[in-house]
Amino acid sequence: MRTFTDVSELVAATGEHLGYSEWHPIDQRRIELFADATDDHQWIHVDEQKAAAGPFGSTIAHGFLTLSMISALLPEVYSVGNLAMGMNYGANKIRYLNPVRVNDRIRLGLRLVDTVQTPKGVQTVNEVTIEIEGQERPALVAEILLLMVPAQA
Repeated sequence: MRTFTDVSELVAATGEHLGYSEWHPIDQRRIELFADATDDHQWIHVDEQKAAAGPFGSTIAHGFLTLSMISALLPEVYSVGNLAMGMNYGANKIRYLNPVRVNDRIRLGLRLVDTVQTPKGVQTVNEVTIEIEGQERPALVAEILLLMVPAQA
């Protein structure tokens, strides 16, 4: 994991690939919990028998589940000290390129594309890739915006 002591160190890393998270399995329980949380119980996610005969050969994770894993995996890539808070500020684009099948393992890779000073702090533009172990094509690529608010001196 890359550790920055403050926002100015992070800004100095603009343009760099900051690293990768660990690999994390996406099991059926996680998929079902996400289905329950979002009321999205489409058979490709939750009906293991029907999905086995379907186009993917098994159940698959929801695209939004894969996207939501960014919040869990990003802190394994880097951290910034001396912050009042860091927060999700949105996304410029998100593309789902490959389904995450049940029991696939995923990881996050991140490149810090840009940093912009705002009145509240530093907005970062992050190119995020969710990779699937053993697959050439990623599950997801996204441009994610975060706002880093420095702690008051």
